[in-house]
Amino acid sequence: MIRLLRLFCLAVLLTMASASPAVAHDVRAGADLRIAQTIAGAELTLVIKATTRVPGPLRVEVVGFPTAPALDLRLRSMTDGRVTHGTAAPGRPARLRVEETGPHELTVAAGGETATIPFRVLVDRGSGWEYLIYGGLFTAGLLLVGGLLSGAFNRRGRPAFVVTAVAAAGISVAALIVVLEPWLPAGSPDGAEPRPTGSALGRPYVQRVVSTVPAHPVAGEEFVTRVELFDGSTGRPVDDLAVHHEAMAHLVVTSEDGRYFRHVHPLRTAPGRLEARLRADRPGRYLAYVELERTDSGGQLLTASFTVAGPGSSPTASPDPDARDATAPPETGDASDGRDATASPGAGDPDPASSPGPGIHGAEAGTVTMTPAVPQAGRPATVEVVTNGTPRPWLGMTGHLIVRAEDGEFLGHVHEMGTPGSRLRFTFGFPAPGRYFTWAQYATDRGITTVPFTVEVPR
Repeated sequence: MIRLLRLFCLAVLLTMASASPAVAHDVRAGADLRIAQTIAGAELTLVIKATTRVPGPLRVEVVGFPTAPALDLRLRSMTDGRVTHGTAAPGRPARLRVEETGPHELTVAAGGETATIPFRVLVDRGSGWEYLIYGGLFTAGLLLVGGLLSGAFNRRGRPAFVVTAVAAAGISVAALIVVLEPWLPAGSPDGAEPRPTGSALGRPYVQRVVSTVPAHPVAGEEFVTRVELFDGSTGRPVDDLAVHHEAMAHLVVTSEDGRYFRHVHPLRTAPGRLEARLRADRPGRYLAYVELERTDSGGQLLTASFTVAGPGSSPTASPDPDARDATAPPETGDASDGRDATASPGAGDPDPASSPGPGIHGAEAGTVTMTPAVPQAGRPATVEVVTNGTPRPWLGMTGHLIVRAEDGEFLGHVHEMGTPGSRLRFTFGFPAPGRYFTWAQYATDRGITTVPFTVEVPR
């Protein structure tokens, strides 16, 4: 019996060692799917609630920052083509119906824009380990009853001892599985994507083409930033993006001088195509960064640039030199409506004569402090931002810090550390000496606030 228990424990350990590691940002059965979208000039999060049974209802909610328009929804099954329609708005969820698990597409329309979100309806089929636990306990109960009856009618008691020992072993095995179940490999839920067999997991990084529509944007006029993704090994569109920090992709666009900043979440308008509407307020060169993650590939940061012409000027005209004054603090806008962030008292560049050193050179919409006051390259620094109210979760976090080197060759993105109250705290290590344009973002009941400031890292 002891040898049998040892063999069982060894088998459990080998099973745990061979279990596949959890995939980051993987969508699991029983969990809500949250996808941020910038649509119709609003920043919102679409919440596709977990489904416990199929056929059954599928609840879709909308969270606005601070508000969001009503969304026309169209749910289509990719298996049999069934379609259902509904309307969702903040506080008014839609109840759609799904007839089966597996791949679906949710089309969202508002304000003349349309996005199609691919996802899978997953239903947990239960763990096979649970049946082993209940089966072991049930068998142990039967053996214990048999042992008691054998002991009552057998004087020597040897059969009763054996039966009772086997029952105790069954209870021990069931208890061991209960303790180890969180670490044991779980079976795939119904509707999950089949994993490839016989070959190593992993897909190549995404290749990209970034363009604007029109090809030569003009300051003050709306244009579309288009990101087309394709697989370099096949040339086919890449349409297997994983949900990364509650979005299919994060698009950050800044002017070269850092005075313009937008952080939006583009819409999937076709397989392998992402689009976002923007409006630049000044001519010049603009830098675009796309943060995304391909399934079985890992996170990527794609970069590109484009030029915005001045009103009435040719597309190749040089921008106004005054618009590229890097000594001024960056101008930013909320992703929700594109308006400038509200300035806090005393915001702006300090008088150089009274500046304590090459630390933070300006802050809007909140007080910013840094520890140490003069950050050192390659060493972590703590950035604290006082917020205008209690932050609420946005993109899965209470705060975001985006850092861009002045030359645009570096972009960093870190998250808040979970500080309670009306304060955000970030830890960030500036990779090299130089000037960095920095933006802290957070959401409250009044919307999304962007706090821009400039950091000098001495040599």
